[in-house]
Amino acid sequence: MLRQLLSISALFMLLTAALPANAAVPQIVSEAVPDAKLAGQARYSYLFWDVYDAALYAPQGRWQQSAPFALTLTYLRDFDGADIAKRSVKEIRAQGFSDNDRLQRWQATMTDLFPDVTENDTITGVATAGGNTRFYLNDALLGEVTESEFTQWFFNIWLGPQTTEPEFRAKLLNLKES
Repeated sequence: MLRQLLSISALFMLLTAALPANAAVPQIVSEAVPDAKLAGQARYSYLFWDVYDAALYAPQGRWQQSAPFALTLTYLRDFDGADIAKRSVKEIRAQGFSDNDRLQRWQATMTDLFPDVTENDTITGVATAGGNTRFYLNDALLGEVTESEFTQWFFNIWLGPQTTEPEFRAKLLNLKES
């Protein structure tokens, strides 16, 4: 009897441990990313403030820059949308992108797209197979940027080798420390 109870308990623990990764894929992600699975996740903090929780979804949980993927940012504080756009441009510039005209255009586009967020709002960025970026707020489409270079530089904020947060990147990409 004790052996059966332990076996059932172990099976229940295995099933519930496996469930969240599959159940956690947001519907907009599963619609945009074939066979979407969680690739990695991380919490971004600045000084002593928790800013957002990030989750990266990719086909079979394996990220490739050329494949469709999605990045969700669930905010842990309130932020002005214009400030999010401004910080995004600052991060793109920090990676070495220096076309000021394009950066100004991208900032204006993001300022138009990004709403003010409150605690627990989620902005999802989806990199499509065609190289475009779709943005969602809590599953509602905000808009799309149809410039593949924007898609590359925007997601490089978190996923590119020149990111200002390499440990955060490693967690999102589920990279093993060497």
